[in-house]
Amino acid sequence: MTEFRPDKQTYIRSHATMAALAMAAGMIVLWAIDNPHIWTGAIGGLAAVVMRGWYMASELLEEVWTLDTRALKGPYQRQAQLSDITKLRTLAGAVQIVTKTGDKHLIKYQEDPQSVIQTINDARAKAIGA
Repeated sequence: MTEFRPDKQTYIRSHATMAALAMAAGMIVLWAIDNPHIWTGAIGGLAAVVMRGWYMASELLEEVWTLDTRALKGPYQRQAQLSDITKLRTLAGAVQIVTKTGDKHLIKYQEDPQSVIQTINDARAKAIGA
């Protein structure tokens, strides 16, 4: 049995990227509407992302996914049978799981998403006897 836990540094890094994008977007919007205080867009974008990161950290950093010999089990009763997984790919610091039925799950804030994909693929190969 293997567990995939969120990495706090990856969480912080992703929020720093979000903050930079939100700051730029806020400034662009204020510039586009001819607001003379464009710099306030940066403050608003930064504040929004910092508040979100602080508020959501306790929940998001506790989301653990467990891989056993037959399934990948996540928080809130999310589950994907290894035989049902059709695609695994990285999205920033996350691993997206796509199943035969079209369900999509994210294992978020992974330090090394490629390693997570390799571990799941190895378990899938063992499960289907390849």
